[in-house]
Amino acid sequence: MTLLRLVTAGAGAAALLATAACGAPDSSASPGQAGRLTVATTVAPITSIAANIGGSRIALTGIVPEGTNSHTYEPPPQVSKLLSRADVVFVNGLKLEDPTYELALTNKKKDARIVQIGEQTLPASEYIYDFSFPKQDGKPNPHLWTDPLFAIKYAGVIAKTLSERDPANAAYYEANRQKFVGKATALSDALRADQATIPGGRKDLLTYHDAYAYFGRDYGWNIVGAVQPSNFEDPQPKEIARLVDQIRARKVPVIFGSEVFPSKVLAQIGKETGARYESSLRDDDLPGKPGDPQHSWLGLMRYDFRTMISGLGGTTKALDALDTADVAPDKADYPQ
Repeated sequence: MTLLRLVTAGAGAAALLATAACGAPDSSASPGQAGRLTVATTVAPITSIAANIGGSRIALTGIVPEGTNSHTYEPPPQVSKLLSRADVVFVNGLKLEDPTYELALTNKKKDARIVQIGEQTLPASEYIYDFSFPKQDGKPNPHLWTDPLFAIKYAGVIAKTLSERDPANAAYYEANRQKFVGKATALSDALRADQATIPGGRKDLLTYHDAYAYFGRDYGWNIVGAVQPSNFEDPQPKEIARLVDQIRARKVPVIFGSEVFPSKVLAQIGKETGARYESSLRDDDLPGKPGDPQHSWLGLMRYDFRTMISGLGGTTKALDALDTADVAPDKADYPQ
């Protein structure tokens, strides 16, 4: 993996765009029909995967508002009430959302399960540490869900946990898991087919936020680097000059920015270097609005993969034809 050591990238996607209370879940909401498990999740992609597995048998509420920096998100006090009622709390783990995890530990009811999915799907020997997540800081890159192979493992952890807490519906959860695995596998196959159309095989990915390290390792992409500084601001002039030189030297064709966290500086860098600035990549903000067909993990990853491949000159015929419909009705509460 070749890395541009341009700037010291931060562990978050950008400055927090809203106050802690903005977009917080309504913890006073009814958990739904009697007998359903009450489940809380953190970031929207995990909420979506859990919704695909749990379907109508769980009452599901997300905690981290979409478009928010999950690395630094501080849950407001009212989230404590939700966590105190939850039968199961799914967090990504790998130090992604420590404040929420600590709040869950403090407020959970006696028999609740708090599951750090990342630690159950990735052995420590395979953690990726890099310029964005240096080993000395003790925080590995936590972005596993952008890799379909890990999303499949996430679904397995979620189905197993729900089945243990609700054995009467274990067959339902397992059936949904199998259907989800089929969808995620089809996505993976379509990705491999379409990425082969990139001219010259140059699968070079220069992003704003360092969210694709595991994806790059598993699908043979060169993660050139990440631009975002550790303070979540735009790069300083000296850093910009160094970045411009390195982009020119490597002839990087596209800079993939963030739809949620736009950067005028990156747009200017694109103009100076001749690299196209694609501003719409996203790592945990699902496309559309809750209830829209594309508002899902499947919709998110198809959108990103199409954006990457077409941005680098490839075609997306297989991804375009993919059926990304959820395998179970998604009735989750997604805070916005």
